[in-house]
Amino acid sequence: MVKSISAYVLVLAAVLTFAIFSSYTGEDNSSKQNNATTSKGTGESLPQVIKPMDLNRAFSFAGEALPMDNFDVKERLDMELMRNSYYHSKTIVNIKRANRFFPVIERILAEEGVPDDLKYLAVAESDLSNATSPAGAKGVWQFMKKTGQSYGLQVSKEIDERYHLEKSTRAACKYLKKLKARFGSWTLAAAAYNMGGTRLNKEKSSQRESNYFDLNLNRETSKYVFRIVALKEILSRPNDFGFYIADSELYPPLDNYNSVEVNTSIANWGDFAKKYNVSYRMLKVYNPWLTAGKLTNNAGKSYTIHIPK
Repeated sequence: MVKSISAYVLVLAAVLTFAIFSSYTGEDNSSKQNNATTSKGTGESLPQVIKPMDLNRAFSFAGEALPMDNFDVKERLDMELMRNSYYHSKTIVNIKRANRFFPVIERILAEEGVPDDLKYLAVAESDLSNATSPAGAKGVWQFMKKTGQSYGLQVSKEIDERYHLEKSTRAACKYLKKLKARFGSWTLAAAAYNMGGTRLNKEKSSQRESNYFDLNLNRETSKYVFRIVALKEILSRPNDFGFYIADSELYPPLDNYNSVEVNTSIANWGDFAKKYNVSYRMLKVYNPWLTAGKLTNNAGKSYTIHIPK
């Protein structure tokens, strides 16, 4: 009898344990299902709209039409439009920086007789920053040392005019005009700017082609012109690509300054900055081409220093 009661108690305990476990499991599963349903129903997971680019229209670079009836051209442009449209952080910064640097670049391009579209080449080269490439190219226009010097830019331990926006832009204009005269189009001039004129000429000769869009070039140069065109499309009408940036959020031009002529040596730019009641940092922000803490100017060369007001 005792054994029967013990057996009965064990069975009853097992049944109750199973019932309780099932109850908790059911509640947990129900909760997960409800949470999943709620998450899907509210649309709060990824609040974005992804759309393909509209390629059913004309595109051009510096007045030269892209052959959009060529599927290869259309796909290469599509790739660069997508890459730059959905690279949000970099594209937003480029839009903001354009407000600072384009007014200076646009004025110089017009004075030099270079198409306005070439300003987007500077964006493709450096994202409008004083960058340094792995190969040693520097500045907004990414001049190599010898090339910059050949177009009148001073490059030394204390002065690097590849970082001088006005002077480097004029040098880039001269270089691009020379490439245009050599290769016959702004499209090929841009390609040569990226890969070098000698290499481009060699590829044209070996491939028996004279059109950029028909040349099979290295990976970087093959997408280079398409990237410039994509940047032109996005930066010229950012709202159409989903970028809404208030004027107050754009980077202001660095045009509020006084000019001071220096034709002597400067022992310490920090002391020079204090003399004009500005910080060393701001002196370098307005004059990034001053690359050392002093200036050895035994030849008495004249330099124009911008002093922020």
